[in-house]
Amino acid sequence: MERNFFVKSHGLGNEYIVLDEENIDFVIDKESIKTLCNIHFGIGSDGILLKVPSDKADFGLRIFNPDGSEAEKSGNGLRIFCKYLFDYSFASKRQFTVETKGGIVKADIEEVVNGRAKLITIDMGVATFKTNEIPVNIDKPECIGEKIKVNNREFEINCVSVGNPHCVIIVDELDEQIVKECGRLIENHPLFPNRTNVQFVRPISRNEVEIRIWERGAGYTLASGTSSCAVASVMVKRGITDRDINVKMPGGILRIKVEEDWKIRMTGEVQEICSGTISLELVEQFRTY
Repeated sequence: MERNFFVKSHGLGNEYIVLDEENIDFVIDKESIKTLCNIHFGIGSDGILLKVPSDKADFGLRIFNPDGSEAEKSGNGLRIFCKYLFDYSFASKRQFTVETKGGIVKADIEEVVNGRAKLITIDMGVATFKTNEIPVNIDKPECIGEKIKVNNREFEINCVSVGNPHCVIIVDELDEQIVKECGRLIENHPLFPNRTNVQFVRPISRNEVEIRIWERGAGYTLASGTSSCAVASVMVKRGITDRDINVKMPGGILRIKVEEDWKIRMTGEVQEICSGTISLELVEQFRTY
């Protein structure tokens, strides 16, 4: 594998660049991340997935948003990373573990086509509704059905962590413009000391919902694995759906199962877009930062 080799893949339209920390000649910092994720000056991506060593799991992963901030966990990112590990022979088995900032997860390569991973299930950990663990600045043990007001609109919010913070808003109709107008304001609301991901969800049936997503540090996005897990957890918590549901997003559908103990399993497809080598010119630019 050449130095500064990268792979770009997507999970339901949510795209990431994968790099190996041991195989790059530059530092992953805010400026290099922002450049790589920029479609005009870099490769273009919704984030960076960096393979790092781990003494707690089979592999280690750091996840960076396009604004240079670091995320605790990403469902689509994890599936993309696991595909990379399998396709490029880092993982010798179909089942393995990955350490993230948001905890250790178990991966299962469910379907392989022409020697490459296609369908992947991730054990995403445990959902928690405890405000001090999410965290949420509210003097209550849970933030379920609470009201906030932004941009002259009042929203009923439901907060949960699935390794990273989420704010779920249940609506009768999805309005993409409202998501884009209010998503950033909710993300940066004083209620959320670490900011938050935001989801607007329209229940369809006991086993299906449709969502729109404002992702912390990335903005409006076509799909998100942790957002889907968060929404499913809130739907179960509120008694609106069963524990095994399909979450529909503009980028596609994820299947989410929420166990009795709030453990979450996520299943979905991933696809490689391209692979290549970061040019020496760009590497030299990063070295000047």
